[in-house]
Amino acid sequence: MSLHYLPPVKPSAIALGTLFNHGVELAVLSPLFGQTYQRAKIANTKEEFIRSKEATGAAVAWGTSFVGSALQAYGVGALINATGTLSYKGAAYLGSLIFLATSAPTYLSQLFTEKRAVDTVAVGALAKVVETIGQALFLTWWGTRTNPFE
Repeated sequence: MSLHYLPPVKPSAIALGTLFNHGVELAVLSPLFGQTYQRAKIANTKEEFIRSKEATGAAVAWGTSFVGSALQAYGVGALINATGTLSYKGAAYLGSLIFLATSAPTYLSQLFTEKRAVDTVAVGALAKVVETIGQALFLTWWGTRTNPFE
């Protein structure tokens, strides 16, 4: 496979999109990090805390969240470039399509099949809406094209 099939995306757009998306994910993961912080305060030594399950879990969650954020930022930027989206309205539509294609089935399943609490599902759905639609709008504002005159 050749890399020239992948649409180019401005590196600064990927970096800022990663920070944007990672910030949203950290807001959702903050209860995990809050528990980890409490465990660190209780631990007798640094070494004891570093070997704990909480520290390992938090590190894995942070690392996978960061890598996933970078991949999502590239993907959204590549879709913006590939579709020729230039307006905020187009970016909102594109973000909505990304949300509907990737997340809506999960939330419908959680509500109707798994019978989870509506407020719990709504928080996750709202975070995903911000990740998809918000990121598409943010990247459109910042610009994703490596050469905007093409």
